[in-house]
Amino acid sequence: MSEEHKDLGDKAEDAFDAAKDKASELGGKAGEKFEEAKEATKEFAEDAKEAASDFADDAKKTANEFTESAKEAFGEVGGENKRILAGILAIVLGSLGVHKFILGYKKEGIILLVATIIGYATMCFVIGSFIVMATAIVGLIEGIMYLTKTDEEFYNTYQVGRKPWF
Repeated sequence: MSEEHKDLGDKAEDAFDAAKDKASELGGKAGEKFEEAKEATKEFAEDAKEAASDFADDAKKTANEFTESAKEAFGEVGGENKRILAGILAIVLGSLGVHKFILGYKKEGIILLVATIIGYATMCFVIGSFIVMATAIVGLIEGIMYLTKTDEEFYNTYQVGRKPWF
């Protein structure tokens, strides 16, 4: 019986050595595959960076072309165009202060916008209606004032002189 155990021990040892050799062989192949995958990933990343760079360049070029064509079609926004735009927006959306933002008066635009929001929030009370009405009247008056001024007066008063209210 001890011979039988010895044969089993030898067979187990041989099987273990064969398994170890096979694992080593497979490990070597896995290492090679890993290196190939790593290299392919690097190539893909480089291609992606190049494609992103090309896309960014194309986007900048398109944006510049669009800006140039818009300038040709509409001219620079200033003087007459800004006066009419600010005037119409003041009449239509005056309570929201959009015309103030167009003219570059951020603080005054925020004041009108916040007052209007507070007015709508308190509309269930009577005071909210008056607040919204007051901001709408401010917009209406300013819109009429913008549209009745000449380009030169508008430019000197609101763009050079920076007169924020009426």
